Amino acid sequence: MANREALRELQARLASRLQAARTEGMSVAWLAVKAGGRNYLLPLGQSGEIVPLTHLQTVPYALDWFRGVLNIRGGLFGIVDLAGFIAASGGDSRLETAATDSSVVTLNALLEVNCALQVDVLSGLRGPDAFTASKPAQADAPAYFGNQFFDAAGEQWQEINLRTLSQTPQFLSISA
Repeated sequence: MANREALRELQARLASRLQAARTEGMSVAWLAVKAGGRNYLLPLGQSGEIVPLTHLQTVPYALDWFRGVLNIRGGLFGIVDLAGFIAASGGDSRLETAATDSSVVTLNALLEVNCALQVDVLSGLRGPDAFTASKPAQADAPAYFGNQFFDAAGEQWQEINLRTLSQTPQFLSISA
């Protein structure tokens, strides 16, 4: 009997939260991650699943930033070290090495690229209200860099357009 009551309460809470999300609109726009000591924002509409980085199979003769392949729910995904790729493409200097307990964020299936980005830390979801200022990417920044955002603590967050990233010739060419 107690289980039924708990289930009803859970359903009522979920229904009210869904209704509130519909009325208020979706305010979350990005998945906030850290890679190589830098802060990045990945658009939720272009992001997919988040999984731990385990059982990675390396690929010979690939560039350093291409870590290998990973089986995620029966599909093979190429794993790209986000910080390593950005450093190699001249978008940023890499400050720190990758964490040992990294996660990967798959690209949305609609982008039609079986790829996932290795990140060091998942920092949660962010909406526009989490930032106090923004400015466009620098003129010499890679094409996949979106706006730069600044939070109340003064930390800089770089938006990455995953659609543009997934179509970049450098990103699609992994051979050394």
